[in-house]
Amino acid sequence: MGAGGPRRDAGPPDGGWGWAVLGACFVVTGFAYGFPKAVSVFFRALMRDFSAGYSDTAWVSSIMLAMLYGTGPVSSILVTRFGCRPVMLVGGLLASAGMVLASFATRLLELYLTAGMLTGLGLALNFQPSLIMLGLYFERRRPLANGLAAAGSPVFLSALSPLGQWLLESFGWRGGFLLLGGLLLHCCACGAVMRPPPGPHPRPREDSAGDAPGEAEAGRVGLRLRETPPSGRTRRRLLDVAVCADRAFAVYAVTKFLMALGLFVPAILLVNYAKDAGVPDADAAFLLSIVGFVDIVARPACGALAGLARLRPRVPYLFSLALLANGLTDLGSARARSYGALVAFCVAFGLSYGMVGALQFEVLMAAVGSHRFPSALGLVLLVEAVAVLIGPPSAGRLVDALKNYEIIFYLAGSEVVLAGLFMAVATHCCLHHPRDAPASQGTEHHTEDAEAEEDSEVDGDSERLPSSAVEPSSLEMRIPCVRPAEAEADAASGPDPEEQHRAQSAG
Repeated sequence: MGAGGPRRDAGPPDGGWGWAVLGACFVVTGFAYGFPKAVSVFFRALMRDFSAGYSDTAWVSSIMLAMLYGTGPVSSILVTRFGCRPVMLVGGLLASAGMVLASFATRLLELYLTAGMLTGLGLALNFQPSLIMLGLYFERRRPLANGLAAAGSPVFLSALSPLGQWLLESFGWRGGFLLLGGLLLHCCACGAVMRPPPGPHPRPREDSAGDAPGEAEAGRVGLRLRETPPSGRTRRRLLDVAVCADRAFAVYAVTKFLMALGLFVPAILLVNYAKDAGVPDADAAFLLSIVGFVDIVARPACGALAGLARLRPRVPYLFSLALLANGLTDLGSARARSYGALVAFCVAFGLSYGMVGALQFEVLMAAVGSHRFPSALGLVLLVEAVAVLIGPPSAGRLVDALKNYEIIFYLAGSEVVLAGLFMAVATHCCLHHPRDAPASQGTEHHTEDAEAEEDSEVDGDSERLPSSAVEPSSLEMRIPCVRPAEAEADAASGPDPEEQHRAQSAG
C-alpha cells in the first residue's frame, strides 16, 4: 500500500494506494453530483421562511451546479499551479464553510452567495482533481476505476436525500445546513489521501529557489505540475488552451454539449410527469429510486466491460452506443402513461444513464492523454455548464407554455441521439489511429512519450547516448550517391591521369 514500494516499471501502479484514491474519488464524486440535488429537500422550508417562490429558491441548486461545471478552467489552473492535494483540501474547507454560513442566512441573496457559490466552488475544487489523480494511479484498470468512482453519484444521491429529510424534521433547515457543512469536511479527508504516486526519480538537482530535489517529478502529470525552473528553462502552461485544436478533444466537446442539452431533462421532469399521469405521489417519487438502483449497478459493470482487451480500443464507440440507447429510451417512452411502462422506462434509462456516466471521463482520458487531461477536463466542464444552463431551464419553460411532457421527451431524446451519432461518425471519419500501435496503450502513451521527451529537453536531465551511437548509419549517409550512368562512364574512360601521376610519384 505504501508509495515507496517496489515497482516493476514507471507506469501507474494500477492498485496499491490507488484503491484508497479510488475510494476518495467515490466519495468526492458522490458529493459533487448528489449534494446539489439533495439540497432540494429543504426548498419548502426555505420558501416558507423567506416568502419566496419555488423558482427563486431553486436557484440555490442551479448556482451550485453552475459553479461545479463553470469553474472547470479555474480548477485546472489551480491544480497545475499547486497540485491536486492542496486544491482539494482548500475545496473541502470552502464547501463546508458555505453550508455553515448558509445556516445563518437571513435573505435568499445570502443563500445564493454561500450555499450556491461558495459550496459549489468548493465541490468543483474537489471533483476535478480527484479525477486527475485517479488517472495517474490507474491505466490498465482505468475503465473499471472510472466506473466504480462514478457509482458514487447514485449511491450518495440515494443516501443524502433521506438524510436531508431527517435533518430537516429533527433540526430544521438551519440545523440541517450546519450539520451538512460538517459532513462536507470529509472532502478534506479525501484530499489528504491524494498523495503522489510512486515513480522514477531523476538525478537530484536544486532550482534557483532552493527547492528540494525530485519535487517536480513527484507530481508527474497533474499532481504537482508547478515547477520553479532554473533561469532559461521553460515553465509549463497553467491552462493548455491549445488542446482545443486537438481533433479528438473537439469531437468530444461537441458531443458533450449536445448530450448535456437533453441528458438530464427526463430525470428532472420524471416525478412531475408521473404525477400528471395519475400516479400517486409516493409511487412517483419511487421512480427516481429505481433509476438510482439500476445506475449503481450499471456504472461499475460498464467500467469492467470497457476494460476488456477487445473493447477498450473501441471505448468511443461504446460511449456512442450508450448515448444512442439513452436517447432512444426517451423517444420510445414519450407516451408512457401507465405505472408499469414508467418503471420499464426507469430501468432502461438508469442502465443507459449509468453507461454514459461510467464512460464519459474514460473517453476523454484516452482522447487527450493524462498530461493534458487537467486542462481538457476544465474546458469540457465549462462547455457542459453552458449546455446545462440552456437545456433543463428551456425544457421547464416549454412545459409551462405547452403543458405537454411528450414534446419534451422527444426533444431531449433527439438531442442525445444526435450526440451519439455525431460521436460515432466523427470518430470513424476524423480520428485515425495507427494500426501497428498496441491496443492496450492507446493514444495516451504516445502523448505521454512526446511530453516526456519534451520535458527531458527542457530540464536537461535526459541520459543521451554518445553521438557516435545515435545514428549507426551516419557515416554511410555521408558517402555521396553515385548514379549508375556516371559509374559506367568512369569505368569506360579508365583511371584519371592525374591520379596515375600521383601514384608514380609516391612510388
